[in-house]
Amino acid sequence: MDDQQLLRYSRQILLPQIDIGGQQRLLDSRVLIVGVGGLGSPVALYLAAAGVGELVLADLDQVDLSNLQRQIIHHAADIGRDKVASAAERVAAINPQVHCRTLPVALADDALLAAVADVDLVLDCSDNFATRHAVNAACVRLGKPLVSGAAIRLEGQLSVFDPRRDDSPCYQCLYGDGDEQALSCSEAGVVGPLVGLVGSLQALEALKLLAGFGKPLVGRLLLIDALDSRFRELRVRRDPGCSCCGAAA
Repeated sequence: MDDQQLLRYSRQILLPQIDIGGQQRLLDSRVLIVGVGGLGSPVALYLAAAGVGELVLADLDQVDLSNLQRQIIHHAADIGRDKVASAAERVAAINPQVHCRTLPVALADDALLAAVADVDLVLDCSDNFATRHAVNAACVRLGKPLVSGAAIRLEGQLSVFDPRRDDSPCYQCLYGDGDEQALSCSEAGVVGPLVGLVGSLQALEALKLLAGFGKPLVGRLLLIDALDSRFRELRVRRDPGCSCCGAAA
């Protein structure tokens, strides 16, 4: 690290849990963010500010007026632009030292596997079960840690799945095949600060995994009730019969 980097990251380097070694690990890290909407916005901004070396932003959509209530990485002038282009511009503005790659496509099959294989960690900031299951399967297959978050209405969820650990469940252990008919935010609504909170916690879990400090949310599901300002934690065990990560998979 040069003097400018030492100054830029000095507040987190001061933490004994991070120090110089942890900061260097962040600088050397590559992360895939699937979705740069409500959750991906704070994730991308905080990881860029923290000095994660490379961010890969994947999102097929363009910025819409209805996004601006919660997707804080995008501005009114970005309406109609690819979300990844808008997000990459903000990343460069907050930290020009971070290398940013954009994938304005729906990641699937070989393209998804290639994107996951090329990074150290994946953050699922998508909003549909099909993408979540596909990302989970790719992470299990390639042994990449996955930080998964979700928010709808006034409720949020967060967990970490780490296939490098024998005791870690995967997304499918927790949710099964999911409910493809589940409502989206456009149908059920969501309050903006809630996705900001969940996304910020996703960024924190990613920093813990990348820099190597603290206890990540592996085997634990954090439930957030924004209406009553309550947090609850559930234990999640690996399912030996899971069709994705189980013995018969």
